[in-house]
Amino acid sequence: METYGGRRSQAERDAITVEIGYALCSALFAAAVLFGAVAGPALLFELPGTMERVLLRVGLTVAPVVFMARVISVLLRFRREMPQPSQPGRTNPDS
Repeated sequence: METYGGRRSQAERDAITVEIGYALCSALFAAAVLFGAVAGPALLFELPGTMERVLLRVGLTVAPVVFMARVISVLLRFRREMPQPSQPGRTNPDS
């Protein structure tokens, strides 16, 4: 940001947009891989009814949790890496 409380530059808006896209795509990939690993055997092989239902339900429960955890972790990491805006009226500790 150019000034405290000011508008973001185009480069900063672009960086945020790219980071959101990365967070969503990587979260979708992670959730799909996890779902495939957990529920895949139930979909590919002939398993007993109870085992098949358990694997599908676990996959359907854990995949959205992993998706949200990945999105949140990527966006929080990006937020920490962004430089803090300068605070007017305060002196620089290095000066």
